[in-house]
Amino acid sequence: MIAAMTTHERARQHGRLHFIESWLPGLLQSLGHFPWRITALTLRQRFRDDRLGITAGSLTFTTTISLVPLFTVGLAIFSAFPMFGRMQAQLQQWLIQSLIPDQIARQVSNYLLQFSQQAGKMGWAGAVFLLVTALTLVLTIDRKLNDIWRVRQPRSLAQRVLIYWAVLTLGPLLLGASLSLSSYAVSASRGWVSAVPGGVKLALDAVEFLLGLAGMAALYRFVPNAPVRWAHAFAGALLAAAGIELGKRVLGWYLVQVPTYSAVYGAFATVPILLIWLYTGWVIVLLGAVLTAYLPSLVGGIARRSDAPGWDLQLALELLACLHQARSEGRRGCSLESIAQQLRVDPLQLEPPLEALEALDWIGRLSEEDGRHVLLVDPAATPLAPLLQALCLPLADGTQALWQASGWPRLKLAEVLPQRTH
Repeated sequence: MIAAMTTHERARQHGRLHFIESWLPGLLQSLGHFPWRITALTLRQRFRDDRLGITAGSLTFTTTISLVPLFTVGLAIFSAFPMFGRMQAQLQQWLIQSLIPDQIARQVSNYLLQFSQQAGKMGWAGAVFLLVTALTLVLTIDRKLNDIWRVRQPRSLAQRVLIYWAVLTLGPLLLGASLSLSSYAVSASRGWVSAVPGGVKLALDAVEFLLGLAGMAALYRFVPNAPVRWAHAFAGALLAAAGIELGKRVLGWYLVQVPTYSAVYGAFATVPILLIWLYTGWVIVLLGAVLTAYLPSLVGGIARRSDAPGWDLQLALELLACLHQARSEGRRGCSLESIAQQLRVDPLQLEPPLEALEALDWIGRLSEEDGRHVLLVDPAATPLAPLLQALCLPLADGTQALWQASGWPRLKLAEVLPQRTH
């Protein structure tokens, strides 16, 4: 019997090794062909150009203000359902183990519990204020993520409120369900598999990481009012989840090795440490969003990228040339994806020139599912000056002499459009 079991286990191990040996080369080849250098440069450029540091600071402030309302709303939802009445202690334990470094998690958890208990004594007016404050955070997240995706028409306020109201109500319940399963698994493992507690802990940590990964992927998939593939959302979520876990461990190691904050601030040290961690966490989340937004172009091998002055003007002229060529060939416009492919740029880079050209009424977008753009003006009869003022140099008292000497007011759009051979 033992020999048979041993043979069976060996066969299973051999099968696992064969699967890994057949799957690992493909994975390594895909990782080897991934444009890591361009990705790093894109993350750095977008962090600077989109001012993600300032955005992370804004979200840190909003999060600090909204922590107590969010915690209070979560506990209120738990208390409304008797089946989750015992989940409050587990919620605090999950907060200690998962959200922030262990060095400050217990103090933060105790403070939040005390504040939420005091907030529970407020009347209806106070409850409405707490709810509005909690929604302020999620609406801020919505606005910032849509900025990263260059969304020009966000969802209506009513749609956003309904979506995030569902998040605020269903989120704690799903968390309670997952905590119930984890608690059941832990209690069961003590009686049935007590010989391998390390493996059980590793499995629960993996489940916890996967839950965070799924939540982050859902954030990147559903919050932006733009089409996002699940594969790209999970790739960005993997960067964010792994970065948060690494950042939590690095900050915890630093606080142990260099106890500067505790020595200087004493009992007040929890506050600056919490702010530093919130800022770091939001920077990681925003970088994950940038990776998700630009991953299609990174994988597709976009060759052109620039932050030089006049880049938007150059893209606007090339975009107009594409649409002019499409009209001369009898085609009914071009989609944003096809224009980006022809110009070898990321579709998100075309959003600023598209916005400027639509504001001038030089191009329009057909009311179709593919969202094709068409040229609305005659380049031979359209002066170039409005486009130059919108994207290059406004006409003012200090620039009037330059405008007259350069001859720009006399130029027509057809005279400066780049010639396309394909």
